[in-house]
Amino acid sequence: MTETLATFLVNLFNGFNKQVVIFIISMLPILELRGGLIAASLLHINFIEAYIICIIGNILPIPFIILLFEKIEKVLKKIKIFNIIFSKLETKTLKKRKQIDKYGYLGLLLFVGIPLPGTGAWTGALLVSLLDLDKKKSLIYILLGVILASIIMSIVSYLIPSIITSL
Repeated sequence: MTETLATFLVNLFNGFNKQVVIFIISMLPILELRGGLIAASLLHINFIEAYIICIIGNILPIPFIILLFEKIEKVLKKIKIFNIIFSKLETKTLKKRKQIDKYGYLGLLLFVGIPLPGTGAWTGALLVSLLDLDKKKSLIYILLGVILASIIMSIVSYLIPSIITSL
């Protein structure tokens, strides 16, 4: 699914600056860094450049989510439709809390760092807010998780395809 969405966005933003495209994709929930690195690979962007852009793009919204989610949620929950959306989001996100409860901040790092559906920096930041975890400490572990995810996705997006094409 991530590859399909990344491909769709690459085609949608055809003609735009490639670096801006991967930066924006890396900032988006669901796609995040995973989608950014896949898009960078599809756009033939230099690995180091793509790596740095995607990490920055993925981590940039996270402090805002951690710091502002509770305040925004309180205001928007007063509106019926947003109350329904936030309730579903909370239920879905809190189902993923077992890993955090079991392993603490290391669980948060692994949750963000192992690129599986429903995991990533955005969901990790929502868990931090919903579980009322230490914000500064959590931000460090989310950043480390993003770096772990970037290593895994670099192998998948750049190393494996280059090995396959050189065979």
